[in-house]
Amino acid sequence: MPLPLFAGSLTDLLCIPLPLFYAQVCSTALFTPFIEEFAKAYPLFYRHGETQRSLLLLGLLVGLGFGLSEFIVFVTLLQVPLYVRLPGIFFHVASTSITAYGIIRGKPIPYYLLAFFLHFLNNISALLNLYFVGGGLALMITYFLAWHFYQKTDEVWVDNK
Repeated sequence: MPLPLFAGSLTDLLCIPLPLFYAQVCSTALFTPFIEEFAKAYPLFYRHGETQRSLLLLGLLVGLGFGLSEFIVFVTLLQVPLYVRLPGIFFHVASTSITAYGIIRGKPIPYYLLAFFLHFLNNISALLNLYFVGGGLALMITYFLAWHFYQKTDEVWVDNK
């Protein structure tokens, strides 16, 4: 959480000169997913002797920790209703699992970009008040992909190259 909060405060400064709506798109829909997905995946590159399944589960746990932290901040400090933020916990679990699968496959960038795009779609839907349409679609796709990639992992050791 500290890296996204710090980076978010810096990127907000980059977006200030824009009109309000475009500043929100810049900050919330572009920079936030880019930074959060990177911050969640970064620790997964520092591993030793994990199997495919255990690395994906590490990604799941990193996403869970991030999702719970964000949930607490939004619900307690920003007074966002519980039911609005609850899917976000599982979204972070699933999106980090997608990037973890990319690390397992030795191709982290395409999977990171996929997680970023789904996060972008979720956030832009919230900004446009299309949360239950676009955001719901992003959530379902993200959950499905995380489950699908989990099914493709095994107890085979990950190559640490």
